[in-house]
Amino acid sequence: MSVSGSQTPKIGSKENPVDLLVAGGGINGVGVARDAVGRGLSVILCEKDDLSEGTSSRSGKYIHGGLRYLEYYEFRLVREALIEREVVLNVAPHLSKPLRLILVHSPEQRPRWLIRLGLFLYDHLGGRKRIPGSKGADLKAEWGNTLLRPTFDKGFAYWDVWIDDARLVVLNAIDAARRGAEILTRTALSAAERDGDLWRTTLQDTRSGAERTVYARAIFNGAGPWVEKVITSIDGTASKSSVRLVKGSHIIMRKWWDGENGFVLQAPDKRLIFVNPYFDDLALVGTTDVPFNGRPEDVRVDQGEIDYLLDILNSYFLRQHGSSDVLHAYSGVRPLFDDDDGKSASAVTRDYTFELDEGRKGAGRQAPLLSAFGGKLTTYRKLAEHALERLAPFFPKMGPAWTDNAPLPGGDIPDANMNVWLASLQSAFPELPPDLVRHYGRCYGTATFDLLSGAHSLADLGTHFGGLFYEIEARWLTDNEWAQTTEDMLVRRTKHGLFLNETEKASIEAWMTRRRGAA
Repeated sequence: MSVSGSQTPKIGSKENPVDLLVAGGGINGVGVARDAVGRGLSVILCEKDDLSEGTSSRSGKYIHGGLRYLEYYEFRLVREALIEREVVLNVAPHLSKPLRLILVHSPEQRPRWLIRLGLFLYDHLGGRKRIPGSKGADLKAEWGNTLLRPTFDKGFAYWDVWIDDARLVVLNAIDAARRGAEILTRTALSAAERDGDLWRTTLQDTRSGAERTVYARAIFNGAGPWVEKVITSIDGTASKSSVRLVKGSHIIMRKWWDGENGFVLQAPDKRLIFVNPYFDDLALVGTTDVPFNGRPEDVRVDQGEIDYLLDILNSYFLRQHGSSDVLHAYSGVRPLFDDDDGKSASAVTRDYTFELDEGRKGAGRQAPLLSAFGGKLTTYRKLAEHALERLAPFFPKMGPAWTDNAPLPGGDIPDANMNVWLASLQSAFPELPPDLVRHYGRCYGTATFDLLSGAHSLADLGTHFGGLFYEIEARWLTDNEWAQTTEDMLVRRTKHGLFLNETEKASIEAWMTRRRGAA
């Protein structure tokens, strides 16, 4: 639309409305924002807290097909998820890697023939290129009599993909921003109403209370556990769908086995519990499945969940663990689509569905609201594609799907071969310790060269806060990745918080305070 003078009205004004307003900065929201802006739509994303602060940073760190979902005949979901394993290995090799899993056979649980059938389907439903196939495993041959209880001598080996969940969210947001999207953290969608064929929305800064009016042609509601709350804040809308909140908790311990593989344990309630290596010497154990009725932001792990996970560990491994062995724990709320058929929390589908609100019938074409219910980290990219398919009639000039082979920021690594590339990275920075270079490479990929521009020694990295955390990285996170608090940096953008003491964390908080004051 042309206007008098040389200036174009600000994006989001009534004269120049944004095409798509995305509510929610979790994995589904940033996935839709990135895909949409890459198809030529103008996009604003608002997130009431920090990127990935909710469910998307509290997962089991997996891109997986969902072996257990085969028992519920969710073949389409499993196939879609299996394909996504290969996609993420190609577009984000710095964040992801194949992980060998040993499914310990428990005779009183699923029979061997059923597991073999499930693994056969798992190997063939989605096709495999870089991920090995499954096979039987002789547990005694691998670990002798020193690791597992004598009852457990046979198992199965199969592969899934390890992922840094919170960084996957951040990199999608970074790519969306580079392509032209506006990313607003600590900004809530506080109100919205239709104004003809547009949405008139109010975005509120959750720190200062300042408000901004944004006009949009469409809204995508990807607020996860808060999806229904967003709907109720929008005038003239109501939902026929709902989410069922299920709490999943993980515990972090010292690693007690040799090898880089993880374990899958069959629990008495038929759940599968994952025990995986985490960094060099830690183990990540989870998850629970507990119905949750409180506010998602108030979710906390409870002692009953810790005891549940420890009891399962102690029933399989010779080494016995107690609560004192738990170094850290975290809990998240999974917003599962509620089909209201009385299923247990573990049996509720992990698939996703959409609800499209096009306004009142007979009122002419009105601005659409598309809300996503359910979903999981693994299938976020396909959810985004399907969401934009639903919105395509409203944007006839929108481009085609494109994200299946487009590297995420830092992911343009030759042949996606991280081992070879990390060796070359170390050669480029010979004065830096190998573990530090590996950390930068795994977090930032090829963007490491920008992060370390001009740095050749430890002295060039600025203040050493502790562990592998230096000032040069803190500046990068605040300047390039929307980090505004120490938790943003130490819990979500990185996992440095696992390795720093309270004094070191306090020094980072003081640095952040000084930096905010100088801004």
